[in-house]
Amino acid sequence: MKVLELKDVHKIYDKTEVEVHAVNGVSIDFIEGEFAAIVGPSGSGKTTLLNMIGGLDKPSTGVIFVDGKNLTKFKSSEIIDFRMRNIGFVFQSYNLIPVLTAKENVEFIMNLQKWPKKDRDRRTMELLEAVGLGDRGNSRPAQLSGGQQQRVAVARALATKPKFILADEPTANLDSASTYNLLDIMEKLNKEENITFIFSTHDARVVKKARRVITLEDGKVVSDITH
Repeated sequence: MKVLELKDVHKIYDKTEVEVHAVNGVSIDFIEGEFAAIVGPSGSGKTTLLNMIGGLDKPSTGVIFVDGKNLTKFKSSEIIDFRMRNIGFVFQSYNLIPVLTAKENVEFIMNLQKWPKKDRDRRTMELLEAVGLGDRGNSRPAQLSGGQQQRVAVARALATKPKFILADEPTANLDSASTYNLLDIMEKLNKEENITFIFSTHDARVVKKARRVITLEDGKVVSDITH
């Protein structure tokens, strides 16, 4: 089942009277349960594409369907609500809330969605166990290593069982051991929960793990290979 469709998507920025085509006519689909990487050199349009998929930015032209709904037609308030319920984000800078514990960070979106406390506690503990941090729920981000913080970020992204996870350079600040550990965890959760993962990355270790690799150059798809 398709969870995401992009049809002739363009993103054009006007910089000093010169148009920059960050994304240039991209048409791709993603099906449920994919583990895909978008790769390419700096400036190829990877992050811009991910931001548009996640509703953080709008295409100049073209349409994006998420779970059959045209994201480009949504008002700002509708996009915020839709994003909260359907899309999980993992960034290279972790983006955890420093004053909250690992448990509180994971359950943050569930709180916004007004999950019952019993369901919230169960899901949070389930995810912290899944990422190997069942005993660190009361630790704040400053008390965790970079790899542990990123695992909390993954648990938070998965908390509300979104349609897919967007991970923008999630291993950029991690050493090799933490990277392999994180990728193994994400691959396991991808298979167990059948949630689609889409990475934007330069990291060869991520590319090696991905079951589909989409290569961008100058904002265009130049190859799309499924292993």
